[in-house]
Amino acid sequence: MRLRLLWKRNAGAAGKVFPLPRGTGIKMKNNTEKTKCLFQLKSCVWEITLACCFSCRYCGSKGGKARENELTTQECLCVAEQLSDLGCQRVSLIGGEVFMRPDWLAIVRALTERQIRVSVITNGYLFPRGMITRLKEAGVESVAVSLDGLEEIHDRYRQSGSYRRADSAIDVLSGSGIPVSVITTLHSGNVPYLASFYQYLLTKHIAAWQLQACSPMGNAANGGMDYRFDCNTVIDFVESKMFEAPFMMGVADNIGYFTGSEGYLRGNLSGSAYFRGCSAGLDSVGIDSVGNVRGCEAMYDARFIEGNLREKSLREIWESPDAFAYNRKFRAEMLTGACGSCPYGSRCAGGCRSYNYFTHGKLYESFNCARNSRKNDV
Repeated sequence: MRLRLLWKRNAGAAGKVFPLPRGTGIKMKNNTEKTKCLFQLKSCVWEITLACCFSCRYCGSKGGKARENELTTQECLCVAEQLSDLGCQRVSLIGGEVFMRPDWLAIVRALTERQIRVSVITNGYLFPRGMITRLKEAGVESVAVSLDGLEEIHDRYRQSGSYRRADSAIDVLSGSGIPVSVITTLHSGNVPYLASFYQYLLTKHIAAWQLQACSPMGNAANGGMDYRFDCNTVIDFVESKMFEAPFMMGVADNIGYFTGSEGYLRGNLSGSAYFRGCSAGLDSVGIDSVGNVRGCEAMYDARFIEGNLREKSLREIWESPDAFAYNRKFRAEMLTGACGSCPYGSRCAGGCRSYNYFTHGKLYESFNCARNSRKNDV
């Protein structure tokens, strides 16, 4: 699931490149061994640790304790080298909680010093004022804070006291010059209160607000969370506010698609930002804290692991002719259900693969499509 609203180019973070660490368990490949690949890697979501100060009710990765045998610092620096070698332009660092990994700063620097744009996604709990200096020195381009509603709602699903810490982090970031965004995970418990939460956000100096659907995986699986909501309600709300809001506002790639406002719905007021299908394995990749590679970090199931960086280089995994077959070998005739007869099926490609898989097990049939129930089709 692509994070669309987090990228706003900041003044450059140029510097010397980290030397490539040797003697690590990460598999490297000679940079001169270029093989032809039809797919250019542009972005990566990298889970650098599963350690977290929370254990949220809808955490898709079941964050809390760090995994055994997470990548070492030197291995992470090798990953940064390999991402650069493949031409990756931007990386979103996620957890767990990014700031619970002691060497997060070295990882950020290894990326930004290779001219890779870095965004950090955080719950905002571990955010002293001194953090700003470190973020700026490392060249972090933007920070997104997870905030799912006002205090009573947010703390109910995350942890008591978490709202105030996230609110404080937003304020600290707002005055720092580092663009700060808010990511809200939607479910039945907070969708009815979006209007009041919007009024709160108007008092903050944020760059963007992204709304994404809670997926029934991890802690939210097997009835652990009532993730269902009417996506038309969300789309109506976004449509009513997106042109007046002082910040970018839109939905993530697991909500939509091809309603009358599709060209604007994902935070681009040009009106041309149409959803063009799941990008997992086409121009984006996900890496977890032990080196497993997936097309998207939201595809949190062993069947989507394409390889491990301790066994193969990222280039070998990315350029494998059999990798990411669910997207690279997609054909419109693979669509099922309403998607199979939809005139936009070949463009939308059935929506978000991860959300489809975890909601009803059908990769090529959108679970959260609003088009068929709305009159204002594009």
